[in-house]
Amino acid sequence: MLVVVNQPHINDFITIQGTISGKDLRFLKKHFGESLTVKYDDDIVDFHDADWFKEVEPELTPASNLAFYRKLMKMTQAELGEKLGISKQVISDMEHERRSISKAMAKELSKIFDVSVERFI
Repeated sequence: MLVVVNQPHINDFITIQGTISGKDLRFLKKHFGESLTVKYDDDIVDFHDADWFKEVEPELTPASNLAFYRKLMKMTQAELGEKLGISKQVISDMEHERRSISKAMAKELSKIFDVSVERFI
């Protein structure tokens, strides 16, 4: 099995060849979403149709996506808050689902992280 991840803003690929545990593959799928391509026996598989994605998809939330992209960009909650003009605590509250992410905030986050706004709604 070949796993390829295209990281936003980095233009590098992570390639893992050989056997990968189900736990590790679920982790990669959860955190790389649409950027992940899984290749089985030289056939590219659309991961949206894969059974594993259908199992993992309900676990992906706007809050987990926010935390993931912030960490991927190596930003602290304070740094992201500064970019958005809000406090670190508001970022923390959104990441821990104590505060919902508004549509306006989702649009700002999608611009900062250069991903679809739907990831935060």
